[in-house]
Amino acid sequence: MRAISTRLIAGGALARHAMDNLTHSLVGAVMGQAGLKRTSGLAMPALIIGANLPDVDAACFFWLHGTEHLAFRRGITHGPPALVLLPLVLAGILWGFDRWQTRRGTRPEGRLPVRFAWLYAMAFIGCLSHPFFDWLNVYGIRLLEPFSSQWFYGDTLFIIDVWLWALLIGTVWWSRRREKAGAEWMRPAQVGIAAVLAYIGVNAGSTWQASNYFSYAPVSGSTVIASPEPLIGPFGRELIVGEAGRYAIAGAVVGDCRLPDFTSDRRTNSQLDAFLFWSRAPFATRAADGSVVLRDARFTDPRVGDRFSLALPDVKCDPLP
Repeated sequence: MRAISTRLIAGGALARHAMDNLTHSLVGAVMGQAGLKRTSGLAMPALIIGANLPDVDAACFFWLHGTEHLAFRRGITHGPPALVLLPLVLAGILWGFDRWQTRRGTRPEGRLPVRFAWLYAMAFIGCLSHPFFDWLNVYGIRLLEPFSSQWFYGDTLFIIDVWLWALLIGTVWWSRRREKAGAEWMRPAQVGIAAVLAYIGVNAGSTWQASNYFSYAPVSGSTVIASPEPLIGPFGRELIVGEAGRYAIAGAVVGDCRLPDFTSDRRTNSQLDAFLFWSRAPFATRAADGSVVLRDARFTDPRVGDRFSLALPDVKCDPLP
């Protein structure tokens, strides 16, 4: 596996933390075009908004600082209780909007009758698609929050996958074009869904092969991550191997300092506790003044800024051999 300059692209995308919201929206639209939008009036908005709804946790940037957002995102709003309650709220809002338009006389004549049960079902399906696609990248997701804070990682798709975009956009365009022409329009979306699932399967196979059958890494360890690379497609993987503060990323060893024992410090430093809770492959680099900067081997591009690193000015670097 090789290091490539596209980590700079990764930097911009990683600030979004998850599958981008265009992907989530397109997934909702494709499901609607596959026939689900016929279940109720406003079913399409329920699917598209529902597919983005768990990302309401992005509001945490208004009250959390530093690395604290790393420990909050992709947790409570992506777990089972939220996936049941958030669609209920969305369905209620859409149902109320339809009634409001009816009272004002502005309800579109061509809209299907709004059935609350079906509206909730569509919002629920949209919401369920969100954690599935979030799970597919290396950032991870806490699927069982608040019952368990375990992170789950799919390592299957890059956060922004242009080939997935192409499949989804092409599918929606094809289906909508046939719908406007009065032809059968659900089958193109159904074919598109099958193509998307096949694309995900090929990527999953590539990740499994890369993480289980790599021939060489300059360091060894229990952590092995076959990280999808941007633009390259299903067969580009950047291998991360290591443990205990020393990792090799695409053959290049990172980590200047021994990883300190932070057991007691985590109780008094919320930034440190949040970073270590989130980090999957932590390592320490030496700052100019000899102190420690914590990073994660998944996200090492300095252009990302401090969102994925933590400076510890009071901790001196103990150099690794």
